[in-house]
Amino acid sequence: MVNSRARRILLAAVLAWLLAILCTPTAALAENTAHQRQLADYLAAHPGGTVVNDNEISYQGGRFVVTLRRAEVGTTATADCPWGWYCFYEWPNFGYPRGRLSSCGWQNLATWSWQYRVESAHYNLGSGYVSFYYYFDQRLFDVGAGNRVRSDASPYRNWANYVYRYCP
Repeated sequence: MVNSRARRILLAAVLAWLLAILCTPTAALAENTAHQRQLADYLAAHPGGTVVNDNEISYQGGRFVVTLRRAEVGTTATADCPWGWYCFYEWPNFGYPRGRLSSCGWQNLATWSWQYRVESAHYNLGSGYVSFYYYFDQRLFDVGAGNRVRSDASPYRNWANYVYRYCP
């Protein structure tokens, strides 16, 4: 009888422990919820995008891609634009969110609500360059194959409305 009672108590304790583990949100679950909220907030403020994953939203079939946060938390702020793209960041020293394009010619940053948001830039293509403009006739700065990064767009932070990529 005592053995049976001890088994029931042990079983009840194990079940209570399992229930507590399953009902308590883990750090990963909380992080995933925060990422989903960040995606939803960004899309509410900048509609028309398609969620690629819990960190990226694409616009116009992938022509423009926004990455919301640096993939590796705790890494130092470095230029990290993927090969084949040119990127611009909302903060100096490549602070996220990050927008990226690869098309040649004129692009109106307002198309993706990125006008007045560029504070640093990285060009990660093998040739050519991109110029950032306030208006079509007011060139602010360039990044390109010969000068890949601009960690601070000062004195033109948050001025860019257009970009023009010069392709060879």
